Amino acid sequence: MKLNLIDARGRSCPEPVLMTKKAIELNPEGIEVLVDNTTARDNIKRFGNNLGYNIEIAEKDEDFVLTLKK
Repeated sequence: MKLNLIDARGRSCPEPVLMTKKAIELNPEGIEVLVDNTTARDNIKRFGNNLGYNIEIAEKDEDFVLTLKK
């Protein structure tokens, strides 16, 4: 299954978390989020864990791809 990709690069918290929340409401089975800083990475990871999502984090060049799946 191809997951929707949310590009939150260049945005400061809490905006990446809010974008993630909105995307999960539309796609509760899972999403991918692209961020460019560790603060956003950590906050989205914490948010996803609190909602019961399995989270994988991969580094892609200088960015991070977080995959959230139920």
